[in-house]
Parts: sequence; C-alpha cells; structure tokens
Amino acid sequence: MSATNVNEVRKAGVEPDEWESLKAYTNARIALGRTGISVPLRESLQFKLAHAHAKDAVYSALDLSDLQKQLAQCGLPVYCVRSQAMHRDMYLQRPDLGRLVDEHSVETLRQLNRPAVDLSIIVADGLSATAITQNAGLVVHGLVDKAKQAGYSLAPIVLVEQGRVAIMDVIGRLLNARLAVILIGERPGLSAFDSMGAYMTYAPRPGLTDESRNCISNIREQGLRPVLAVDKIMDLIRSAFRSQLTGVQLKEDSNADSLPT
Repeated sequence: MSATNVNEVRKAGVEPDEWESLKAYTNARIALGRTGISVPLRESLQFKLAHAHAKDAVYSALDLSDLQKQLAQCGLPVYCVRSQAMHRDMYLQRPDLGRLVDEHSVETLRQLNRPAVDLSIIVADGLSATAITQNAGLVVHGLVDKAKQAGYSLAPIVLVEQGRVAIMDVIGRLLNARLAVILIGERPGLSAFDSMGAYMTYAPRPGLTDESRNCISNIREQGLRPVLAVDKIMDLIRSAFRSQLTGVQLKEDSNADSLPT
C-alpha cells in the first residue's frame, strides 16, 4: 500500500491493514482495516450484501424453459425431471428427498428405453440455481463437443429441479450409462454465491456414497473458469474409463501445462 493510500485511509478514520497487498490474490475477507476496535462501516455493509446474495442464491429458481433451449443446441434431447422434494423448504429440510427422483420422472426416464451409453450429463439446481444459470451452458456445450470428439456415446441431457448430488446415480442407472456427470449449484459462500460443482460416478447406481465420486469445485469466472473446467472434467472421464472406477481410488492427472489459457 502506497504512502498516499495509507494517508487517505487514515484520513477516513480507518487504520490500514498490513495485509492489504494480498487482496489482489483472493476474494476472501482479509485486510479489512479497522475503525477503533470495529471493522469499517463499508466492510460491514459489504458483508451484509454478500450474505443477502448468498440467501438469494439458495432460494433462486431455474428458468427451465430458457435453459432447456440453450442445452438443446448441443444436438441432444433435453428432459426435465424433479426430485421427491416438492418445494424449496422441503428440499432444505429433507436432503434425502433431494437424492431421489419422483415417480413421474422415473416413469419418464424409463420410457426412453435407451440402449447402453458411455456418458450421462445431468444438470441440477442444487443450492444455487444462480450458479447453474451463469455457468452450466458453457460447460455442457464444451463437454458434449469434447465427448463426441473422443468417441463417447451420450444419453439425453437431464435437468433436475430440487436435486442433490446423489440423484445422479439414480438417473445414470435409469439411462443405462457407464458414467454419470452432474453439474450442480454449490452451497453459496460469502464471497462466492455463483459457484458450480461437477461430480462424476463410474457405474452409477442408487446407494453409492461420496467416496465413489470425484468432484471439481468452484466452477465460475472468478474461480475455475468454465472452459478450463471442461478440460479437467474430460481428463477425469478418460481416467475413469481407463481405470473403470471413480472416487478416492481415482487420482486426477496433473496435466496443467496442456490446458488452454
């Protein structure tokens, strides 16, 4: 922090923080400064605003019609289904219901009667539909393009309302997929309310738990950019098919030098 900036901060009644220079590298709440024994009013208001954004993200809803149109441009059928959580409050209070597909949706997917495929791509609102709205389109389009180039067969894309991560295993099994990938809104933090996660399971089936899945987190423009996330997801997909497994036994290939910038 320059001497001029320090003087300006002090004139405003705020004591500067020696960590100020580190703010260029992180969105975390560091180097807030202080006014007496309290944080400055500006930082207090910023915290309250971030908290409001996080709450809004949790209660945000998918625009299914618009998202379905976006994803249909990939050239695959797109189906909308629901979990057994009938509304948002039930979803938040009963995580178990968010992991199960409702009866009507089960019947819809069963009637597709699809032959076995390599890959099923699923998109769920999770805890932040905002994250899906902002990031899912780019990632799905990239995954579909690269999967086709790699010769993988693809199931129809499935959009899920009120979905939790484990619903991917039920849907993947219903679609007879060798590997399922779900893009889902992550729990909003106070510096990231638009973060999307990608989880994948080889040989998906109901009853699997977290150690059977791999996760790539913080997919957003200010975190892991969607274009880079596509490459990391594809690396894990290729590794999963080679090893015929996912989860704690599957290690992500370190291939950062080959990623586009």
